[in-house]
Amino acid sequence: MIAFRNLILGSAVGLLAIGGAQAADLPVKAKAVEYVRICSLYGAGFFYIPGTDTCIKLGGYLRVDTTFNGGPHGQPAWNGDLGQQNRYRDYFASRSRMALTVDTRTATEYGVVRTFGQLDWSFTSPSGSFRDVGGTGNGQQINTEYLFIQFAGFTFGKSSSAYSTPWNGYPGNINSSLLGGNNTDTGLNNIQYTAQFGNGVSGTIGLDDPLNFNRTNVFNLSNPLGPTGLGAANAYAGVHAPDVVGNIRIDQAWGLFQLSAAAHEVNASYNNLTAGAANNLSEISGHPETKWGGSVMAALNIKNIPTGAGDDIKIDATYAKGDTKNVIGNSGASPSFAMFGGSGFGYQSVGLGATTDGVYFPGAGGTNGIKLTTAWGMRGAFNHNWDPYWWTRLFGSYSAVRYDGGANDNIQGLGTTTAKGAYCAAFAASHPGQAVVGNAAGAYSCNPDFNVSQLGVVTRWTPVKNLTFSAEAQWLHLDQKMSGSSVFTATAPKPTALYEFKDQDTFLLEVRAQRNF
Repeated sequence: MIAFRNLILGSAVGLLAIGGAQAADLPVKAKAVEYVRICSLYGAGFFYIPGTDTCIKLGGYLRVDTTFNGGPHGQPAWNGDLGQQNRYRDYFASRSRMALTVDTRTATEYGVVRTFGQLDWSFTSPSGSFRDVGGTGNGQQINTEYLFIQFAGFTFGKSSSAYSTPWNGYPGNINSSLLGGNNTDTGLNNIQYTAQFGNGVSGTIGLDDPLNFNRTNVFNLSNPLGPTGLGAANAYAGVHAPDVVGNIRIDQAWGLFQLSAAAHEVNASYNNLTAGAANNLSEISGHPETKWGGSVMAALNIKNIPTGAGDDIKIDATYAKGDTKNVIGNSGASPSFAMFGGSGFGYQSVGLGATTDGVYFPGAGGTNGIKLTTAWGMRGAFNHNWDPYWWTRLFGSYSAVRYDGGANDNIQGLGTTTAKGAYCAAFAASHPGQAVVGNAAGAYSCNPDFNVSQLGVVTRWTPVKNLTFSAEAQWLHLDQKMSGSSVFTATAPKPTALYEFKDQDTFLLEVRAQRNF
């Protein structure tokens, strides 16, 4: 009996101990929910947006540039205060930028649906020729680079043109001003379709909005040109048609080959303009007929050349008629050139180059419509890796702009029927002394043709992953075709004086620190 009682008491104590242990564990924690899951379908860095089957990747960079004797991001001293080398020019210019990218992808029965966007926040030294960058008055700027949707081979939105190469205007350089070819690296509004034919062969066709990226100038030469012969009579009309662009591309282990073509509308506003602006007679004065121009480009990338692992060569060559932006192009507006330097007999020398898609002189004895400007160019780079931390790129370009007709048409009884004749007649209105041969002080021979050569080298050091320091030196030579000299009123603060027409050179140095994330 006593043994039985001890057994009952022992069992009760055991049950109480078990119950106490369970009570001590209360409340019971719920199983952790996996809010973030890695998405391995599209490469490193993607994860699932919680509660969806859409993968997302966040990235970007923070970059700091300083350019000596140039504009932010490596613009050479080819016009403005920098080109004049006056007291308003900045000896250096700096820019700090952070870019944020958002990439989303969703697998569907029609293939992957992708969206991509890039937003840039920049602060540029608000001084000299670059005061009031972005209209804020303090150098701050927000840019939208890419914003597009991709679905079933189509791309809709702001993206690189189907005409462009994968490297755009950067075969090896870090500056955004290497001429000689097309550059849409910051995107433009377009619609394009890409078809894959197998074995690395693809084709893309697209419609580009040319307004913000692919128009230079149309000059109405019935107005006198300004003191530097640039832009005083820009008469482009509104956009009536998109650029039609496309490419055929071969991607292989050895590299890439691409052929591109573009068709571009060149249209003018009115015949009667005042310094390029409309007046009350403009609408009834008529306008020249619209013309279509275009360009073609061939591009080649050769990888893994014998000089070292990862070394490559990139090169592209372009011919354009009425589509000059695809030769004299950078990541912004196409530059025209007004560069000043020393002279042996005049106050100073000046080199000029007007970048246009076409020119016209209305009325009897005029050009009988728009005369399209011809341009061609080539650029390339050799990229060499010294080791995993150091690499060097040698790059260069050559560009040419030509106006049809003879250099002295307007003073040899041929009137203004050619592009050169019309341009030189408008130029002579504010530059006295035009002659067949400009061999005396105050006499000159007019020819608006010009060439631009560039040569540069950049070396980069990556001490740790995703942190790179770069230094780039660049030389630019303007080979202008004017000769002789003229007394004219130059753009302030330059005085009215005797200026010699002469080729010009400029150099710049750009240094950069960049952290990718």
